Amino acid sequence: MKNCSKRLQYLTSLLWCALVLALLVCLPATNALADPIWVRHVSPRSYSRNICIDTPLYLTFNQQPVLGSSGTVRVYQADNTLVDTIDVADPNSFKRPIGGATYNGQPYLFNYYPVIITGNTAAIYLHQPLNYGQTYYVLIDAGVFQDSHGDSFRGFNGPYHWRFRTKLSGPPPGATRLVVDADGHADFCTVQGAIDFVPQNNTQRVVIDVRRGTYTEIVYLRSNKPFITVEGEDRNATVIQYANNNNLNQVSLQFRALFNMDANDFVLQNITLHNTTPHLGSQAEAFRGFGARTLLNRVNLSSFQDTLLLQNRAFVTNSYIEGDVDFMWGGGQVFFEDCELKALNPAYYTQIRNAQGSHGNVYVNCILTRAPNVADASSYLSRIDPNGFPFSEVVFINAAMDAHIKPVGWLLNNADCSMAASIHFAEYHSTDLNGNPIDTSQRLACSSQLTDDEAAQLSDPNNVIGWVPMTVNASPDSVSAGDNIAVNWSAPAGHSGSNYVGLYRVGAPDDQYLTFQYIGDATTGTLNFAAPSDAGRYEFRYFGSDGTRLAISNRVYVQ
Repeated sequence: MKNCSKRLQYLTSLLWCALVLALLVCLPATNALADPIWVRHVSPRSYSRNICIDTPLYLTFNQQPVLGSSGTVRVYQADNTLVDTIDVADPNSFKRPIGGATYNGQPYLFNYYPVIITGNTAAIYLHQPLNYGQTYYVLIDAGVFQDSHGDSFRGFNGPYHWRFRTKLSGPPPGATRLVVDADGHADFCTVQGAIDFVPQNNTQRVVIDVRRGTYTEIVYLRSNKPFITVEGEDRNATVIQYANNNNLNQVSLQFRALFNMDANDFVLQNITLHNTTPHLGSQAEAFRGFGARTLLNRVNLSSFQDTLLLQNRAFVTNSYIEGDVDFMWGGGQVFFEDCELKALNPAYYTQIRNAQGSHGNVYVNCILTRAPNVADASSYLSRIDPNGFPFSEVVFINAAMDAHIKPVGWLLNNADCSMAASIHFAEYHSTDLNGNPIDTSQRLACSSQLTDDEAAQLSDPNNVIGWVPMTVNASPDSVSAGDNIAVNWSAPAGHSGSNYVGLYRVGAPDDQYLTFQYIGDATTGTLNFAAPSDAGRYEFRYFGSDGTRLAISNRVYVQ
């Protein structure tokens, strides 16, 4: 009897194994045992209120989604009026207006990515802002999103799945300070949304405060919106990014940058711009500036080819710029001071195309560094074809250069020195990173070493660009009590010698300085302060002789 029972159990086990094997063989290739794709949460949250009119739409799935090849995302007002459609099969859905840009007198539609997937989150970028004080719902067709096996997310097919209401109104007309927060707890969710709010032909400075976060967007500032400042809350943690480039928007270099700026008197401060175009992905400016009197202060600019393009008078200070091919270029008159310039690959640092009678790029107290993969003697300070641009000027004064700079230093394309009589490639007191003088005996024959008087003349930004903004910056930004803090500043020619820089605890009133120093009559300079004995956060403020605050530094942390 026991033997019969054991045989029966054995046969039963074999039968179950055969059944399981049969089921596995019969399963479809899409793997029916895998979890179906579904949405964990959306943003804006369903039935939420006070939403920015420029908000992207986010769906976070239980797994990484894949964008399908057909279907639509549609946004309706509560009265069932269709306000936007993204059809993933329609190339026209991959175009949108930005900032009122025009080309040949017609509105220009930027090529863009209406859906960007990062990890498990899909971000949907609408073609235009929504309206204030309206309720909206979102419909998504099955098939717009799929899992890795090709199985479709079932979508949202009713007006109550994803529903939200926008803010009742925007900032008051004439507001001079706007706040941007990617999380939606501010006036706008995007930098472009804040820029769009600024009226045309603006006559007063408008400061756009950008909170910490990553802002994935192309930015365009048209020429009739002067006097705008875009300032990040944290230089490294406030990031605007996009993979815009000459392949994506090739109709004109006017539209291929991450941040495109055509207005006068623009300030970009305390922020990172990262053009995420990959290496060899074509020309891809992080910042393009065509307006006069542009100030870039405490900014990080990252790309590979053509990182920074400036076509007018500009002042760049205490900033970090990285790239490889002509990663600073253009025809502007530009003064750089106290910047780090990093080669990501064997590089041409600059290609400058200034006109006759105008200065080009002058670099003072800058550091030229390299990525670990960049070999010794692999990079040029500048290159130019004198047949096309016979007046190119690039000058390095008191620059510290790593060993990746070629002994010849400079490059003439399609020409030799006999064809470069008006080219001005020059240096003054170049050193290695340890402060030792560099051997410049093998430099290009038609380059030069400046005299003391020539270097002094070109070290004054007023002589180079005819304009000097008011700035104040401190380094290092983390010190111990009693350590030296170097504070560099700039001021317009003719300013009062009684202007001064004061040291403050962050948040202290202007009349409660810890110590101060007068700046004197020069247009740039450096002051030295001892770090306070008490740990905490400090900053430096620049004041006019009448006590009006004119500029404020980065924060310094005393340990």
